[in-house]
Amino acid sequence: MVVTNQKSMVQSYLEGVGWGLEQLREARTELREVSRDLKKAGLESDQNTEGGRSLERLREVSANHSQLLTAVSNLPRLYSVRSMVMETERLVESRRLLEAHAKLMDLEYLQDDILWQLNKAAGGALSTEDQEVVAKYFSGVRHLVDALGKELWAVVSSALALARQNPTPFVSAVRIVEREEALDQTLLEERGGGGGNSRPLPPGRPRCWRACFFKVLEEAVAARFRSVSYLHTRGPGLAGHLSALQHGIMADLATVRHLLEHCVPQQYKLTGAYLRASHRCLHAHLTQVSSWDLESGEIFAVLNWVLHIYNSPDMMGHPELVTEMEREELRPLISTEGLEQLQSKYVQSVRKSVSEWMHKALQVELQDWQRDQEPDTDHEGFYQTSLPTIITQMLEENARVALMIGESLRDQTIQMGLYEMENLLNRFREALVEFGKEHRRDLSNSKNKFYLHYLLASISNCIILKKSTESLQQQQSSQSAGQFTRTPPNPLAALDRAVRRACRLVMDQLLLDLKPFLPGLLTRPWLAQGDPTPKLCRVLERHLELYLRVRPPCRQRLQEEAQWLMVVEYVRALMQKRLVCRSGEERRQLAQQMLQDDQLFREIFHSLEGEGSAPEVNPLALLPVLAEFIRLKDPNMLTLEVSGLAAKYPDISEEHVSVLLEIRGDVSRDIKGAVLDLLEQSAPPLPVGYRPIFTDILVPPSTMAFCLPTAKCA
Repeated sequence: MVVTNQKSMVQSYLEGVGWGLEQLREARTELREVSRDLKKAGLESDQNTEGGRSLERLREVSANHSQLLTAVSNLPRLYSVRSMVMETERLVESRRLLEAHAKLMDLEYLQDDILWQLNKAAGGALSTEDQEVVAKYFSGVRHLVDALGKELWAVVSSALALARQNPTPFVSAVRIVEREEALDQTLLEERGGGGGNSRPLPPGRPRCWRACFFKVLEEAVAARFRSVSYLHTRGPGLAGHLSALQHGIMADLATVRHLLEHCVPQQYKLTGAYLRASHRCLHAHLTQVSSWDLESGEIFAVLNWVLHIYNSPDMMGHPELVTEMEREELRPLISTEGLEQLQSKYVQSVRKSVSEWMHKALQVELQDWQRDQEPDTDHEGFYQTSLPTIITQMLEENARVALMIGESLRDQTIQMGLYEMENLLNRFREALVEFGKEHRRDLSNSKNKFYLHYLLASISNCIILKKSTESLQQQQSSQSAGQFTRTPPNPLAALDRAVRRACRLVMDQLLLDLKPFLPGLLTRPWLAQGDPTPKLCRVLERHLELYLRVRPPCRQRLQEEAQWLMVVEYVRALMQKRLVCRSGEERRQLAQQMLQDDQLFREIFHSLEGEGSAPEVNPLALLPVLAEFIRLKDPNMLTLEVSGLAAKYPDISEEHVSVLLEIRGDVSRDIKGAVLDLLEQSAPPLPVGYRPIFTDILVPPSTMAFCLPTAKCA
C-alpha cells in the first residue's frame, strides 16, 4: 500500500515538471516574435523623424502667421494704447483717481489679453525677445501704475488732514485699494495653480496694495517723529515735545475713530492699526530719546510720560481706547531693562546735582563760621545756619519728585541722598577739625570771637540733619532693603562722629577758658579766700548759658560733659598736692572749702536734674566724698573709708589713694601700707556702663628719688 502511494506521488511530480517545460518553450517563441516587431517599429520611426524635420520650417511659418493674425486683429486696440495712456495720465494728475483706475484696468486687461493670445499663437510661452517687445510697448501702463500708486499713497498719508476737510479722495483711494485687492485674489485663485496649461499672472501681479496701505499709514505716523532733533528737545523742550506728541496722537486717534473708520471696510480695524503704528513709532522714538545724554529733569519727563501719562485716561487709558489697547496686546513703550537704565541715569544725574549743591552749601557754612556776629536763631531760640535747611529741603524734594514716578525710584533716590549725606558729614567733621586747629593757632584773632557759638550751631545743625535722615529712612519701603549691592549708607554714624567731634571741641574751649584759673585751686590762698572758684563758676555759667542755644538732647550732653570736665580738673588739681594739711584744723578747713566749692558747682548745674536723665554716676558727688575722706578725724577708720570709696569709684588707683593720704598729713607708714594693701586686694572690676573718672587723672611723680613698687611713675 505504501509503495503504491509513493509511485502515485512521483508520477504526479513528473507530470508537473513536464507541463512547466512546455510553458517555457511557448514563452521563448513569443519573445522572439515581440523582438522582431520592435525592430520593425524602430525602423519605421526613424523614417518618420526624417519626414517631420522637413515640416519644421512650415511650423515656424505657421506660428508667425498666427502671431501676425493676432496682431492684425488687435491693431485698432493697439493703436489706442498711447492715447489711453495719455488720457489716464491726465486723470491721475487731476486726482480723478477712480476714473484713472478704470482706464488703467482697461489698459491692463488689453495687455494681458494680447499676451495670452500671443502665448496661444506661439503654442506655449513667449520668447524673451517677444516679451520685451510687448513690455516696451506697454511701458506706459507700468508708469501709470507707479503714478497712480504715488497719488494713492499721498492721499493715504495725508488722510488725517483730508478727513477734516474733504474725505472723498481718501474714500476713492480705499475703493481703488479694495478693487486691486479683489483682483489680486481672483487672479491668484484662477491662475496661481502653476500648472503647465494655466494662464500666467499679468505683469506686476499680485500688487498687494492693501498691505501697502497700512505700510503708508505707519510711515505717515512715523513722519511726525522724523523732524525731532536732539537740540530742539533739550531741557524744557523735551517735556513740551512729549506734551505735543500726546495731544497730536489723541487728536489723530479721534479723527481715525470718528471719521476715517467710517471710510474703510470694517475688517480694516483702522483704529487698531493706527494704535499699533503709533505705539511702534513711539517705542522707536523713545528708545532714541533715552540714548541721549539727558539731564534729570528730562529723564523725569520721559519716565513720567511713559509710566503715567501714556496709560492714563487722558491718553491710551481713555474709555474708548481701553478695549482696543487690550485687544492689541502691545509691548511696553520702554522695556523693563530700559526703564531700569533710565532710572539709574536719573539717580546718577540727581546725585551729581545733589553733590554739587551740598559742596556749595558746605562752602557757605564755612564762610558763615568766619562771620563777626552770632549765628542766627530759629523760632525756639536755638542756633542754626542755612546748611541743614538747604540739605533737608533738597533731599525731601528729590524724594517727593521721585515718588511721582514710583516707589522704586524714590527708594533709589533716598538711598543716593543718604550716601551723599554721609559724605557731606564726613567732610563736615573734617572741617570742624580744621576749624578747631585754626582757632588754636591764633587765639587772639578777633575773627575767633564767635568760635564757640558756631560750634554750638553746628551741633544743632546735626540734630536737624539727624531728624531729616530718620525721616528719609522711614520713607523707604521695606522691600528695597536688599535691592542695593553696595554697602548701605550709614549717615547716622557719620552724624554721631561729627557731633562727638564738635562736642569735644566745645569741651576743649571750655577747658581753655578754665585753664587760667585752675592753678589757683586747692592752694593756700584758695584756702584762705576761696578764690579762684567764683571765677571758674562765671566761666561755667557763661558756657552753660550758651549751651541752652543747642537743641536737645545735645544740650544735656554738653552740660553733663562740662560737669565731668570741671570735676576731673578739680580732682586733678587736688592730686597736685599743692596743699598738704599740717593739722586737724587745716583738714577741717580744706574739707569745708571743698564742700563750699561743691555747693557752688551744684547751683550752676542744678538745671541738669530737670532736663533729661541724670547720669548713672554723678561726678559732683565725688567732691563731698573726698572732703569727708580728708576731714575724717580717726586715721584708723581710713581703711573702711577707702573701702567705701573704691566701691563707689572702682577706677581709683593706689596712686590716687596714696596722694589723698599724703594730703591729710597725719597718716603713719603702717596705716598707709594697710590701706594700700586692702585696696590692692579688693580692687573690683569696672561694672558695665560705668564711666571712669580717675582714669583720666594722672598722679604727678613722687618727689622721692625712687618709686614704690605699687605706684605708677607719671
